[in-house]
Amino acid sequence: MAKRDYYEVLGVDRQVSEADLKKAYRRLAMKHHPDRNKDDSDADGKFREIQEAYGVLSDPQKRSLYDRFGHDAVGASSASGAAGAASGFEDVFGDMFGDLFGRTSRGRTESRGTDLAYRIDLDLEEAVFGVTREIDVDMATLCSTCDGSGCAPGTQPETCPSCQGRGEVVVQQGFFTLRQTCPKCRGEGRVIRVPCHDCHGAGRVQKTRTLRVKIPPGVDQGDRVRLAGEGEAGMRGGAPGDLYVEVRVRPHRLFRRKGDDLHCDVPISFATAALGGTLEVPTLDGHVKLKIPPETQTGVSLRLRGKGVRSVRSRAEGDMICTMVVETPVSLSAEQRSLLEELEESLTGNEVHSPRADSWLKRGRHFVDNLKSWLH
Repeated sequence: MAKRDYYEVLGVDRQVSEADLKKAYRRLAMKHHPDRNKDDSDADGKFREIQEAYGVLSDPQKRSLYDRFGHDAVGASSASGAAGAASGFEDVFGDMFGDLFGRTSRGRTESRGTDLAYRIDLDLEEAVFGVTREIDVDMATLCSTCDGSGCAPGTQPETCPSCQGRGEVVVQQGFFTLRQTCPKCRGEGRVIRVPCHDCHGAGRVQKTRTLRVKIPPGVDQGDRVRLAGEGEAGMRGGAPGDLYVEVRVRPHRLFRRKGDDLHCDVPISFATAALGGTLEVPTLDGHVKLKIPPETQTGVSLRLRGKGVRSVRSRAEGDMICTMVVETPVSLSAEQRSLLEELEESLTGNEVHSPRADSWLKRGRHFVDNLKSWLH
């Protein structure tokens, strides 16, 4: 397969300056580095192609030959050019890849501790008004015996004799000069001769910590509270991770929360629904009077403004939505039954009193008549 033009590989024109060439290489190498594209089987090939192109074009002598004679002029040196690009890779990226992948040419750097997640169950009242809770979290903490060094007290880690502290060794394979992680120190650049007896050289121990979590007022299902620096301890003196406490709100016996609004079903009697009236309903501020208009039907919602939840973000107050549920009377006495029968008799046949029922019956009869005609 014919090689692509090196300028095309790096996405630059032939008059590109050395500084712009370096910028283009840095951008593409960042994008296609195999460590950042573990699911892309083509990433390694693309990365090597970028290295090879930069290895030639970054060398003024090779670039001049390539400009005059193309790939044939630098074919024998392309591999070494790629190796040169690889060896200069860390100079181009500096600490950037050291932070991303936890290593540099001088050995592994400290690494930040892992972030942790914890779920906390709250009652609606606790979520609305805020609460402080103590939680127990199992995590890797700094070993107090060796203070995170991994060495037994009175000893220190030693420079790795294989890589002289660089964390990498150089292997020559034909035209290629390859750098690989030092197998003796595993990239640390140091070895521990006498490990700490408590952490066995890890520098961290597993421990259950008790933490106080302050939940702010207004949190809702799925909200997370971040406790900075309360995650797992870092390695080799690295900063600790964070702890994220995720809120779960238990179902409430009266209210359902939707955003910052509270919803509740309010049962009302048959008489109140027909004649109207006033009810006391519970809110977060205590009981308030709710006016029920006459001829209220089941499903009608009445709004109490500002009686919902104060938002944890905007501090604006939601509303309380009361949905009316007309309750059918039960356990009637003979006298009550007689009164209802009289009422029913006086209402029957007058669609003014039951517009929805009469309309529904008419639509039902029309449907059945059409169905019979269609079947016959």
